[in-house]
Formats: sequence, C-alpha cells, structure tokens
Amino acid sequence: MSEATLQPVTPSAAMIRTLGLVATVCGILLVLTYQNTLEAINANKRVALERAVFKVIPGAHSMKAFHVGKAGLVPEGGAVPAGAVKFYAAYDQAGQLRGLAAEAAAMGYADMVRVLYAYNPAKQAIDGFGVVGHRETPGIGDKIIFDKAFLKNFEALDARLGAAGDALANPIRVVKNGGKQNPWEIDAISGATVTSRAVARGINDSAQKLVPLLAPHLDKLQGGQ
Repeated sequence: MSEATLQPVTPSAAMIRTLGLVATVCGILLVLTYQNTLEAINANKRVALERAVFKVIPGAHSMKAFHVGKAGLVPEGGAVPAGAVKFYAAYDQAGQLRGLAAEAAAMGYADMVRVLYAYNPAKQAIDGFGVVGHRETPGIGDKIIFDKAFLKNFEALDARLGAAGDALANPIRVVKNGGKQNPWEIDAISGATVTSRAVARGINDSAQKLVPLLAPHLDKLQGGQ
C-alpha cells in the first residue's frame, strides 16, 4: 500500500478535546433552556394546582398555601416547622374561608395514587375529592375519577376529631361495595378494591396528621391571615 492511500489518523487528544467542547456546549444549552423555561413551568404548575383546589372547593376565588405543625401555622415561604404538614386554604370573593385542601397518596394496584381532598371545618368532614395522578388499570382502577357512586363517598365523609383531639374519632376506611353503614366509611368500587383502599389509606393517613394540627388555628385561617 502506498503512502498516498494512507488515511490521516486523528490524534486521540484532539478527539477528546472536540468531544469535551461539544459536551460543554450541550450542557450550557441545557442549562439555559432550563433557566428560561423554569418560570413558565412553575407558573403552569401553580395554575394547575389552583384549578384542582377550586374544583374540590366550589365557590373558591383565591387560595393560600400554609404549613402547620405543633410549633404553629406558617404561610408558605416562611420557616417550615419540624413535622409540619402542607395544606391550602381557599377563600371566596369576600375573603371568607370556603374550605381547606390537602394532598394525599398511597400505593395502589400499579403505582402511587395521588389525590387532593377538601376538608370542611364547619362540617368536620371531607366534602371534596379529586385525583391528581395515578397509573391504575384503565376501565377498572381509573373509575375513582368518574364513578358517581364512589365520588358520593366524599360529599360528607366524617373526619371529626376524637375527644382527645389528637386523632380522628374514627379512621377513614374502605368497606366492601354496598357495605357502607357509617359516615367515615368509603364504599369500594366493585373490581377495584385495591385502588379504593389506596384512596382511603392516603386520605386517612393525611387527615390523621393534618386535622389535629389545624384545630388550634382555624380562627386565624377564617380571616385569611
């Protein structure tokens, strides 16, 4: 083979420098893209959350996020107390409290089932419910979104405190479809018991923590703080 047919060999150091330069440029572009879109992404998340809260609390016109713990109540943006729980207070156009909302989650059949529920302090009940995210079986588990009989469970689901004030008087739990006899029970969806239980477990776990912590601060929330 003659010298004329030999292909030039690119030095490995030059290849590494080139790859490094390409990686650096790509990294800078990714960072710039993230920074330029972060504000819009966060704004969209806030709008989606607001819509979800207004859906479970009809008549709400504005909302504020809070953290509540044994050390007290803090608006979002302040120092979060240890062991605090996040929730949202929704107000009507006159600034009167319409209800409180919080997220809950538990493992379902396929993945975590995430929901948003509304707590009505005057009724001491959960009177609103919406699904935030799930990966349950279409046509079965996803009935938690639209099944009328299931949604009826959340028109006045008992969440009153016990005499000691440190827990719900009765744990929120699922019963077999058609077996509901008490206001703190959730009638399961036939064929989707696992998903129904996930909803009940998530709400119960959340409410057991949140409601006792809220009780001393309801007067502050009434005025919008």
